[in-house]
Amino acid sequence: MEQQKLRELLGTLHRELEQVESIDETTEVVLSNLRADMQRLLDEKVGTIHEDESLMERMNEALDHFETDHPKLSLTIQHILDSLAKMGF
Repeated sequence: MEQQKLRELLGTLHRELEQVESIDETTEVVLSNLRADMQRLLDEKVGTIHEDESLMERMNEALDHFETDHPKLSLTIQHILDSLAKMGF
């Protein structure tokens, strides 16, 4: 169940990332990392996602980065973090 919810949230995040217009160098790096992390999460099979502290750190950094200018994007990232936490990540 959580795996399906995570996939839905990642799809939502992907669509929201495509709408980000103001891209400075830092935002470009954050977006690139998020896209790579999303793809890695989507490629994982149920039950094979393992703990990755750097992934969680990058997701939290992205959350902080987008919080002011892109609150909807930040909310989706927070939902993904919550979903990962429920999966034992």
